[in-house]
Amino acid sequence: MAVFNFGSINIDHVYAVEHFVAPGETLSSSSYRAILGGKGANQSIACAKAGITTFHVGSINQNDAAMLRPMIDANVNMQFVSKQTELASGHAIIQVNAQGENAIILFPGANHSLTDKCINEVLSQANPEDWVLLQNETNHVDKVIDLAYAAKVKIAFNPAPMTNAVNDLPLDKISLLIVNEVEAMQLTGAKTVELAKQALLEISNNTDVLLTLGKQGVIYLRQQQEVRVSAFNVKAIDTTAAGDTFIGYFLAHFAKHTNIEHALRLACAASAIGVTREGAAPSIPSLDEVEQFLQNHS
Repeated sequence: MAVFNFGSINIDHVYAVEHFVAPGETLSSSSYRAILGGKGANQSIACAKAGITTFHVGSINQNDAAMLRPMIDANVNMQFVSKQTELASGHAIIQVNAQGENAIILFPGANHSLTDKCINEVLSQANPEDWVLLQNETNHVDKVIDLAYAAKVKIAFNPAPMTNAVNDLPLDKISLLIVNEVEAMQLTGAKTVELAKQALLEISNNTDVLLTLGKQGVIYLRQQQEVRVSAFNVKAIDTTAAGDTFIGYFLAHFAKHTNIEHALRLACAASAIGVTREGAAPSIPSLDEVEQFLQNHS
């Protein structure tokens, strides 16, 4: 059993600020760091740290190859990661304010160099016990969905960042759709989260929905089943990879058929630990840390 994550690899340029910069404003940063990020890389690290075999499928400029060390250290399998010579690596400009919230600008770069050949090569090694994990920071998301579905490989999709193109994707082929409140309403056109919940369940009888609610916790939806778990109360320092940490931990245990409520609690605990640390990839905790956290909060 494994996760094949077709995901972004970014270099995050992180600036600590008192408040998010306003139009026309010049704002000084109190600190700066360049670290590994990208929803794809973060989610791969979280999956691997949560204890499931994880293959990352992506691309980075060869000059930035040293930035892959956190993925390698987390035991993410990198055989499907290509190193480009011409395209710049994907990167993000991230502001982190005094409340630990973030504002992000993305440049896709090498993340949009996925080829049909690579997709077919990867999926030829997957089987129905495996999962394909996708976000919306790479190219050919539609092709990966179609080909993975044809190969009878289950698909988890986190449509972030949300764009109008997501509405044109074959979402009925998704096994697990993971969205936050804003994404849920954008995707369905609903004006409230409750209406969005109902609309999401109408995508397909085979599509489970994971609706994350930030400080309010998370809801897992499957036809007539609804499981809600509260978030843990911690002091946030940096929320940059909170959602990615949650997704990686949940999918790793969901794929292993762990009890839904326990998988959600593990994921919430991992996310809670992560927001108390700075950075994206560096903030993702180990499984031992998560289990100890749960013991302390039982």
